[in-house]
Amino acid sequence: MSYELYYWPSIQGRGEFVRLALEDAGADYVDIARQKSGVDKMMKAMARHRVFAPPFLKDGKRVIGQTALILHYLGPKLRLAPKAEAERLRLLQLQLTITDFLVEVHDTHHPIANSLYYEDQKPESQRRAKSFRESRIPKFLGYFETHATLPFSYVSLSLFQVMEGLHYAFPGTMKKLRYKNLARLREKVSERKTLREYLMSPRRIPFNQSGVFRRYPELDG
Repeated sequence: MSYELYYWPSIQGRGEFVRLALEDAGADYVDIARQKSGVDKMMKAMARHRVFAPPFLKDGKRVIGQTALILHYLGPKLRLAPKAEAERLRLLQLQLTITDFLVEVHDTHHPIANSLYYEDQKPESQRRAKSFRESRIPKFLGYFETHATLPFSYVSLSLFQVMEGLHYAFPGTMKKLRYKNLARLREKVSERKTLREYLMSPRRIPFNQSGVFRRYPELDG
């Protein structure tokens, strides 16, 4: 039976972390919202299963929400995590830290409210982005750098996505930074056969101005 992934059809966002794991493992899955009338199906499934927000995954009768928990569940099934509980919890901890980081990425362009347009909070965004570039990126990437050499797992794929997103949204800033382990991991992941095919295919939604990672030159200093 195919996995069913429910996430917005036009952005990478948080759903892409799950897509990368499924694609890397060559798993059989259906990206529900990208089908005809898929968003409507997704919204009905959210209400039926009382899920707070996408992404969520359906595996038979099981419905799992939240990116980190989905990956924690899928990890051993896709051979992207060991079965030992201690190691699985270690990976979950790292994935939750990535989740924290994504909140800070998002807040560089929406520091006041999600309901406001970027243009309505541009001064605040510039101030927030300056702190993000100078303080938060080094803090988080410095931490991730120390874990980038761990055995390959779904966290490796997620760190790849983080690096891809940062290079898209903050290219000037990222050119000035040197994280050798993360750079090697990014290259290693991009060369994995099944993933390379996905990254070059139409299934990989391009970064855009509606996702978590957005490119605004003025926020890149």
